[in-house]
Amino acid sequence: MMRIKKRRRRSGPWIESPMAASGGNVSTPVSANSNSRCGGFFKHPPLMLMLKSHRNYSSPAATATNIIRASTNSLLQVNEVKVQKLLACPICHDMLVWNGDPVFSVDSTPMSSLKCTTCKKAYSGNQTQTHLDLTLTNQYMPPSSELFRLPLVSFLYERGWRQAFSIWGGFPGPEKEFEMMKDYLKPAIGGSIIDASCASGLFSRLFAKTGLFSLVVALDFSESMLNQCYDFIKQDQNISQENLILVRADIARLPFASSSIDAVHAGAALHCWPSPSAGVAEISRILRPGGVFVATTYIVDGPYSFIPFLSPIRANIGQISGSHIYLSDRELKDLCSSCGLVDYTCVRNRRFVMISARKPN
Repeated sequence: MMRIKKRRRRSGPWIESPMAASGGNVSTPVSANSNSRCGGFFKHPPLMLMLKSHRNYSSPAATATNIIRASTNSLLQVNEVKVQKLLACPICHDMLVWNGDPVFSVDSTPMSSLKCTTCKKAYSGNQTQTHLDLTLTNQYMPPSSELFRLPLVSFLYERGWRQAFSIWGGFPGPEKEFEMMKDYLKPAIGGSIIDASCASGLFSRLFAKTGLFSLVVALDFSESMLNQCYDFIKQDQNISQENLILVRADIARLPFASSSIDAVHAGAALHCWPSPSAGVAEISRILRPGGVFVATTYIVDGPYSFIPFLSPIRANIGQISGSHIYLSDRELKDLCSSCGLVDYTCVRNRRFVMISARKPN
């Protein structure tokens, strides 16, 4: 009598493969510690299962296509989950429950609804909005902030307003400023970046065009500025609208989880914030360890700094208007260090200054 040798069953859980799910009899054993032994290539189970069972497919071309599709879908799902976890309640900073299109884009995000799991505050958009509104209701804002909410100012911002900064302040222009900040932003490449106080989206569009970041958030308190930003994005066929979102938020109450963002940029904005210290403190909170903050503003120094009683006058003007005048580079350095940022650097061109600092590792 012929003895039949029994095959030993390998230990470990058994996971049904895509072949078995479609009617086949293929099962694939997966060791409990396979991820730790095998490295990054096998960290995505769909890709691993399809590779192990590819010899059972009749068409090599179909096998390759399915492998690539499974890997891509897995990575997209991971990215969507990661992006959604960035958003948080601006009140308690806890995670928001997302109800909407899982793909972040310029058009899908405004029609989504979110709710805080802790304070139960709800946020929702509609088809008439161009952005996701994560501000608190009945917020008082000083005149400097309300000025930029005027549709006329939003219309003029890229049609002469921003260009005037180059004439009197030495601002080199968006493209040149972007080239200057590239070295500062190197640690954030491949990650998320917030263009804070983005206005009409001059830099938001540049960040999106480069493809250097997995998510670009154009953020401003002004609805009219965000509407203008939306129009410019729609007119530019070179901008991918996926992983680019427009968010209305208060710089002192940012709707992002702590230690979740790779970089924050604020172009010509520090002097416009009602409380720069509150804004930079929030930026420091949401930056991940090693995350980068880059900003531009202007400094009124030289003979102006010797005007008698200028400091108290400046303080009074700031309280009334909500805008701030910086008299020295030291003030900006102290602002960053008091909010927990380190490695401060700056570049000057007349009154224009670009500063950079990072969150400690």
